[in-house]
Amino acid sequence: MKAVQQSVEVHLTPAGALGRLLWQGRAYAIQGVLDQWRYGGRWWRGEAPRDCYLVQAGELVAELHHEDSGGWWLARIQD
Repeated sequence: MKAVQQSVEVHLTPAGALGRLLWQGRAYAIQGVLDQWRYGGRWWRGEAPRDCYLVQAGELVAELHHEDSGGWWLARIQD
């Protein structure tokens, strides 16, 4: 997987599921969550805990991180 580390927009469905990813001016429909986990963060570096998702979004397989503060970022994509 290729590291990206960029802030992205993620829109949820009315039911609260991951629905759409906006990255580099393009929208990707999220077809499914392949894996999900909770990362505690490296507390000694001041990292906050976050939820992580590996998703299929169109032709992308992307690892998304959602911080407890509400921000989303794209950690990695499959290359």
